[in-house]
Formats: sequence, structure tokens, C-alpha cells
Amino acid sequence: MNEFGVETKLSSKSNELLKKLIRYRYVYLLILPGLLFLIVFKFIPMWGLILSFQEYNPFQGILGSEWVGFKNFTDLFSSEQFYMMFRNTLLINLFSLVFYFPLPIILALMLNEVRHEVFKRVNQSIVYLPHFLSWVVVVSITYFMLSADVGVLNKLLNQWDMEQAALMSNPKFFWILLTLQSIWKDAGWGTIIFLAAIAGVDPQRYEAAVMDGANRWRQIWHITLPAIRPTIIILLILRLGSMMDVGFEQVLLMYSPVVREVAEVFDTYAYTQGILRGQISVGVTVGMFKGIVGLLLVVSSNWIVKRFGYEGLY
Repeated sequence: MNEFGVETKLSSKSNELLKKLIRYRYVYLLILPGLLFLIVFKFIPMWGLILSFQEYNPFQGILGSEWVGFKNFTDLFSSEQFYMMFRNTLLINLFSLVFYFPLPIILALMLNEVRHEVFKRVNQSIVYLPHFLSWVVVVSITYFMLSADVGVLNKLLNQWDMEQAALMSNPKFFWILLTLQSIWKDAGWGTIIFLAAIAGVDPQRYEAAVMDGANRWRQIWHITLPAIRPTIIILLILRLGSMMDVGFEQVLLMYSPVVREVAEVFDTYAYTQGILRGQISVGVTVGMFKGIVGLLLVVSSNWIVKRFGYEGLY
């Protein structure tokens, strides 16, 4: 093809793209705020990752700070706290993955089986409400219920002449309390995606199943669950990708020197070193390490899912 033919082809593609942009202008306008948010708060700040290769000095700025190569990474990996942080972060997320992740699916299936619409809507509103509470409120409620000095539970135990239960100051219960808080706060909110996926199931499939004599359990197992399986897989991949992330506000508010051995995670370490102690490069290094691990987990889990014949994230 000659030069004019290539130019004609490119011009045709440009015109076609312009026509699509004009035709779907309102759709792209709807996407614009989210796209701007992604660019401004996710992509532009990524240039700051170079701080992980510097000994950052705020008076010298990014361009004037000393380059130290991979020193920050070697210091992080050789730190005595690295194993503790890695263990705590991983186990907190495993607790969440095993005990929290299935609950929105189960709750969505239960809500879908409710036939009385008013009762169903009321229950949905009730389970959604805790999501809108801040972690400060959730931790305050936990403190009010379980603390050793003002906790309702211990006051009841005192009245019954029973030994007090120091749950909030006992490291053995720290991960359990975090998981229970997450379940109470966000399990109901997590049902929204699964209920939307269930709503897309063709009702004729249920009618055909009833004609074949399938009860409600059979319909759930053979129709509803396979229909929402792609949604479950995608959310599972995304969840695995955030295995190095822990709810920072939740852990920080529950943190105390008594439970430090089980509460110190990468997020709290980055906050302590980067903000409180002014070692910005250390905080950035921790964030970069978490991002790389998350990327590897997403890619590997997506590859495994595809190897089993399911549709992955990409």
C-alpha cells in the first residue's frame, strides 16, 4: 500500500473514532469524573515512587536528594520487623479471605430467597447501614462493648461474679476482632454486587428447573451460583491482589503497645516511619513493595483461574 493509501486508512479510522465519540458523548461524559480521579490521584502520583531509590531530604527536594539505589529495600527486607509485619499482614488478610469473603455471597443468596418485597428491602437497608459508619465509630463501639474498664461485657461478668475477659488487650483475639468488625461493617454492603449479578439471571431458567422438579436448594446450586461465578472469580482475584493491604484506619485505631506483636503491619509501619519520623523514603519503599506484590498476585491468580478454564480479570 502506498503512502496515500496509508494516510487514507488512518484518516478513515480517525473519522470513525470521532463519530463514535460524538455518538456516545454522554457515556464518555459519565466516565470523565472517574477517569480524572484515576489520573490525578493514581497515575500522576506514581512519579513519586522514585523516592524509594533516594534518601529524601525535603529541603533539597526530589531532584536534589541523594540517590541510594536499592538501599531502602535492603534495609526493609533485613529489618527485624519485616517478618513480623509480613506475617501479620498476610494472616489478617487470610482471616478476612476465609471468614469474610464468602459471607456477602451467602447473604446475597439468602436475601434473594426472600419473597416478601417490603421485608426484603428493610433487611437490605439494615445490613447496608454499618458500611456508612466510620472506623472511629466501629472501634468506639467495640471499646464500649469489650474494654476491660468500661466494657459492657465485663460489667455483666462482674455482676455475675465471673472473671473479666480482657479481649482487646489479648493478642490472641486481635485478628478475630478485626475480622468480626469487617464482617459487621461491610458484609451487607458487599451483597450489592452479587444481588445485581443474581438479578441478571433469566427467570425462565428457574421456571424450567421447577418443571423438572428441582427444589430451592437445587435451583441455587445449579442456576444461581453458576450465574454469579464469574463475579465471584473477578472479586476473588481483586481480593488476592490486595493481600498486602490492611484497613489502615481500623488497625491503627485498634493498635496498642500490648498487641504490637500481632498488630504491626506494613501500613502502620509506613505511617510511623514516613509520617511520624519523617523518613518519607521508607514509607514510599513500603508502598512500592506492597504494589509489586499485589501486581504479582493479581497476574498469577488470573493465570491460575484461566488455566482452570474460567474467564479471568483480563
